Amino acid sequence: MYIVIDFNSDEAIYMQLRNQIIMGIATEQIKEGDTLPSVRQLAEEIGINMHTVNKAYSVLKQEGFIKLDRRKGAVICLELDKLVAMEELSDAMKVVVARAMCKNISRQEMHNILDIVIDGFSASVTERNQQYE
Repeated sequence: MYIVIDFNSDEAIYMQLRNQIIMGIATEQIKEGDTLPSVRQLAEEIGINMHTVNKAYSVLKQEGFIKLDRRKGAVICLELDKLVAMEELSDAMKVVVARAMCKNISRQEMHNILDIVIDGFSASVTERNQQYE
């Protein structure tokens, strides 16, 4: 998985890292049971502080995307219960939908955008699967 950090972004670096790892899982670049690089290794590769990587890994652990194993390090482990995940999705979407409504984006336009985003993930998975056939 290739990680790119935007050092000029207003978004915290640990959140950029967290989000890119989640995107990697969603697009199946990273799969259940895969091991992430060590904190030190990833910090060196990206050119960021080890504490920043550690914070991203801690957030991913809290959110149920990874488990930390003394021998293996950070391992992708999708333990989130579906109902909890759906509640979290609903909470996150409330703000996104409210912002869209404030900008006069219609329900249909929101649906279309959501379809495009989901299709983008599906296309990434399909393309990657075709590479290995």
